[in-house]
Amino acid sequence: MHAVVVKVNISDVEAAQKTLREEIVPRVSQQPGFVHGYWMRKDNSGLSVTLYDSEDAAKQASERVPNNLAQAVTLEDVEVREVVAQA
Repeated sequence: MHAVVVKVNISDVEAAQKTLREEIVPRVSQQPGFVHGYWMRKDNSGLSVTLYDSEDAAKQASERVPNNLAQAVTLEDVEVREVVAQA
């Protein structure tokens, strides 16, 4: 299993969360190989971790991240990591 880790800055929390719930989560959860996703926020900083069943699916998902952002969000970083353990 592999994870896509995304870090963002949020300029309008309310607008970003609305877009996240109504558009981004449904779209991402339909991507090939999607297993689970977690979207977190602290103040104006956002972090998401989405899990995929293969490295290839995670890499493809990471390439779609810039097109899956809310207008009130600026991308800081995106990376693919291997999941080495889970509980």
